[in-house]
Amino acid sequence: MSYYDTILRYDWETTRRAIYAKNDADVERALAAERPTMDDFAALVSPAADKYLGEMASKSYATTRRRFGNVMQLYVPLYLANICQNHCVYCGFNCTNKIHRAILTPEEIHAEAQAIKRDPFQHILLVTGEAPRSSSVQYLADSMKIMQRYFEQISIEVQPLDTDEYRLLKDYGLHAVYVYQETYNRDRYPVYHLRGKKTNYRYRLETPDRLCEAGVHKVGLGNLIGLEDWRTEAYFTALHLRYLENRYWRTKYSVAFPRLRPYVGEDGFNPEHPASERNLFQLICAYRLLSEDVELSISTRESADFRDRVMPFGVTVISAGSKTTPGGYAHPNRELEQWSINDNRTPREVEAAVRAKGLDPVWKDWSFFMQEEVETPALLTHSA
Repeated sequence: MSYYDTILRYDWETTRRAIYAKNDADVERALAAERPTMDDFAALVSPAADKYLGEMASKSYATTRRRFGNVMQLYVPLYLANICQNHCVYCGFNCTNKIHRAILTPEEIHAEAQAIKRDPFQHILLVTGEAPRSSSVQYLADSMKIMQRYFEQISIEVQPLDTDEYRLLKDYGLHAVYVYQETYNRDRYPVYHLRGKKTNYRYRLETPDRLCEAGVHKVGLGNLIGLEDWRTEAYFTALHLRYLENRYWRTKYSVAFPRLRPYVGEDGFNPEHPASERNLFQLICAYRLLSEDVELSISTRESADFRDRVMPFGVTVISAGSKTTPGGYAHPNRELEQWSINDNRTPREVEAAVRAKGLDPVWKDWSFFMQEEVETPALLTHSA
């Protein structure tokens, strides 16, 4: 039994209609719930909840401060390779995109780590395209062995692996794995994934199950916002989270909110279901009200202004100073990037922004932290 068996019981269109049918009474009931259900979550991501965004933000802020204190975790991604065997129509790394391909050598990995360590990062996220031959498990293990010299915590965002392969990487310091389903819509999934192992919807969907069975400390979930209706995607991502929390309760979880961004290459991709910043803020609050324990992450895909405004209201993890190109820290090269950065501040500038919000920047992923009560700042006062 896996989440695949759970999601088979649901119909996408029926779920979408149920979300859009929610009314004020449903939202008010969800806001009053001590332990929100999935039906409550559907109300919180519905169009009816927009007018309650201030109340959602207030509850989300209070819940986050109570559970996580003032801590804001900072991490940095390191792109090891942009070689990919998949043809995903929305991604700059897709195998048909005519860009220069690169995979870092051990010497280049050392150079990247040394460049990153100009700032006090202790949490590194290693990223590759999905190319099992070039970015093999052994290549990942060798790269992680190098990273252990520089960083206390190592996470990865690579192709889905088998359970035993995750167990092997744990021996090299694997802390967390982030794997995004992109879209939970089974019928539409093949429209976006035309070639490569990523065409296997079920294998990708069951990756978090394999991670938990392998005993990986933290598992990151998410969908690519813009591919399909974002409210329905959020529901199935949250259902996935709840399934995992109930079945693998020893594991920690995080949810990210990647919105489609432009990329370098011949063919761009225009999302049919874009979400505004206000929509994204609604999602952040809804997830926090559903789960007090889940970590919520916002990357440099989002603007500096937006990240600063939403930072106190549910977010617990942010990236800083990101480069999405292999070798981008030691030798910047925009031609190789996976997607364009929207927050170009330096790590120290992000650190200052965190402190300006009354939060405490932490350069690694702490499992336990001090909890302090703080005064609630002003809510977002304008539509994003």
